[in-house]
Amino acid sequence: MKKINFTKMVASGNDFVVVTPLDVRGLPYATLAKKACDRKFGVGADGLLVLEKAKAAAIKMRIFNADGSEAEMCGNGARCAALFACHKITLSKSHWLKIETKAGILEANVEGAAVKIKLTEPKDIKLDIPITVNKRVLRLNFINTGVPHAVIFTQGLDEIKITDLGRFIRYHRQFAPKGTNVDFVEVLGNNSLKIRTYERGVEDETLACGTGSVASALIFALKGAVGNKINLHTRSGEVLKVYFNQEKNKFHDVWLEGKAKIVYKGEYYV
Repeated sequence: MKKINFTKMVASGNDFVVVTPLDVRGLPYATLAKKACDRKFGVGADGLLVLEKAKAAAIKMRIFNADGSEAEMCGNGARCAALFACHKITLSKSHWLKIETKAGILEANVEGAAVKIKLTEPKDIKLDIPITVNKRVLRLNFINTGVPHAVIFTQGLDEIKITDLGRFIRYHRQFAPKGTNVDFVEVLGNNSLKIRTYERGVEDETLACGTGSVASALIFALKGAVGNKINLHTRSGEVLKVYFNQEKNKFHDVWLEGKAKIVYKGEYYV
């Protein structure tokens, strides 16, 4: 048996087991992710955050999904990492810092429980891609906000079987070989969306997705949203905020803002 010290954190309904290399003591990260994220036999979480030392930033974040796969980035995970680092580094409630990820260097600002991060510039934008599902053609949009996202605009969002449809699109040959996250959004107003997300790696719907919220907001901007701030009403009940600057079909200064918190600390035995 190995004892693993961990911190449980949550951001907008996305929950994470947070560890450092010292806590893990040589256990493979992918193995720990599958065990610790199990909601019946482990701590229970959407993912494992491993926070390491970095040369060009305050901290380096690696994110492992509940299935053990490693993702390039996670928006809500990065906000948890920023809050964790802020408490570890400065013991203050307000701090600016940088976080190294596989998707690039992110900027972060912590103001109490409110944490916002500046994402890397989005890429690979494609609009109105036709996908055939059950002999019906759906038109979806694609954007990479650090990780890939397919965005589908719909009505009657609460009635959609997100897990079934999301899984089909996640594994569609259009997005092979790595697959994609899938966001279903319903327009609530000129600058407001309701969102539900099927997350790759979790292989299920989650209560919120940071990069998915950003992806949906930017696609909405391309399709006629008003202004450069979009409110995303997530499954968890929290409203995430996405800010950006737009020049035609290009975006920069993209920020994601929402709440994050440390839930508890404990010992897990593997």
